[in-house]
Amino acid sequence: MDLMSMLQSQMSDNVLQQLSQQVGAPPEQTASAANGIFAALLGGLAGNAASSQNGLQSLIMALDRDHDGSILDDLGGIISAMASGNQPASNALNGAGILGHILGDRQEAVAQQVGQSSGLSTQQVMRLLPLLAPVVMAVLGRARQSGQLDMGGLLQTLLSSAQSAQSSGYGDLIGSLLGGALSGQQGEQQQSQGGGLLGSLLGGLFGKR
Repeated sequence: MDLMSMLQSQMSDNVLQQLSQQVGAPPEQTASAANGIFAALLGGLAGNAASSQNGLQSLIMALDRDHDGSILDDLGGIISAMASGNQPASNALNGAGILGHILGDRQEAVAQQVGQSSGLSTQQVMRLLPLLAPVVMAVLGRARQSGQLDMGGLLQTLLSSAQSAQSSGYGDLIGSLLGGALSGQQGEQQQSQGGGLLGSLLGGLFGKR
């Protein structure tokens, strides 16, 4: 299961048009920024889930409680409502809260990197982040609802999807997020290894399991 491809498939012409209107950018640049944001969020989720058993369990609890994937049935309408502030209070649509859990204080750093690669400003990417974070959780939630992701399968899928995103040109971004999610000696050791930051991180994470 390639989560990156699943996320990209949600970016229909209608959804991209809605997002582009919110940030004042051409759909092509918005799509590029969305790919970078998806890659960053997958990297953050993978790092958080792999860094501790509690991190993985917290993610599963959040998916089972708040994210059944139903927002994907009318994603264009949902994004329009979120951007206008007219959506009902819902953990599934709380983009700022989701970002806080996944990226913490790294949101602006992510926005800067995504902006550099997509041509959008940091401010434009910061407006996209809370609109797209619920999409990531919805895709994960729908896959879990369908019985495809148990605890071990979820971690494996996140890590393999991070590898897929690396091959699409987001290796440095995901690597920095995975590195930030791991603290202490292990993180320092992995960041000093050759062969690519993301590859060494994923190797270390698989070794921990």
